[in-house]
Amino acid sequence: MSGLQLMIPPFVACMVLVAMLSYLGLHVIAREVIFVDLSLAQMAALGGLSALLIHVEADSTWAYVFALFATAVGALLFALTRTSPREGRRVPQEAFIGIVYVVASAAAVLVANKVPGGGEAIEKTLTGSILWVTFKPTIIKLAVVYAALGLFHYALRHRFLTISFHPEEAERLGWRIKWWDFLFYLSFGVVITLAVPVAGVLMVFSFLVVPAVIAFLFTRDMKRLAYISWGSGALASVLGLWLSLAGDLPTGPLIVCMYGIVLLGALVLRRLKPAPA
Repeated sequence: MSGLQLMIPPFVACMVLVAMLSYLGLHVIAREVIFVDLSLAQMAALGGLSALLIHVEADSTWAYVFALFATAVGALLFALTRTSPREGRRVPQEAFIGIVYVVASAAAVLVANKVPGGGEAIEKTLTGSILWVTFKPTIIKLAVVYAALGLFHYALRHRFLTISFHPEEAERLGWRIKWWDFLFYLSFGVVITLAVPVAGVLMVFSFLVVPAVIAFLFTRDMKRLAYISWGSGALASVLGLWLSLAGDLPTGPLIVCMYGIVLLGALVLRRLKPAPA
């Protein structure tokens, strides 16, 4: 198999991840919960490791069930700890997110110490396996689930976008915001649970946050935000994959570095442009 053929599955996987994560990143930036993906990823890792304690096979359906259950617990915690603008923010929600991340990380280390291969499972959570991803079953499963979640978010876009970008309006309309937050974070957790084994925590964080930050540098219009986020994420991914192939360098870390370089280029370009629309 040639190097170019080897890069086709990682390229497709990156495009699927970018399509979903760069859009959700817009919500993350608007809600100011930047590290929510790291926290939910750690909850998913804790759930997966806990499944190994009762001899559930890694990467099996039941292992995913355990991971999703742990993620649902995290989603519930984040929905309950949201404070409304009317109440004031005595404690920023990011503090609760950080606490969940730290406690879940410590618990995962304790569980990993009791199961065979626990250390390797934690390492895989950080690095993923994007270079060795295959169409069957990984990419196909990822694409199908993300397409379903995309339709879910499209059907409820008015609710989710209003709560993320205009929370005061959502309160004025009397919506049950904590319930909608739970649905949002639960779907977000499913996305993260499936993404981390493929790409690892570092890449998932980059896919989620960096394109959204780039988009917010140039506009506040929702359609333009989505287009810029998708475009910048795809550009950074393609550049990272190409340089990895050309230079025989580790794929995941190089893609993360390219996201940083594309962001730097966007900052320079922003200096030459008028204020965001």
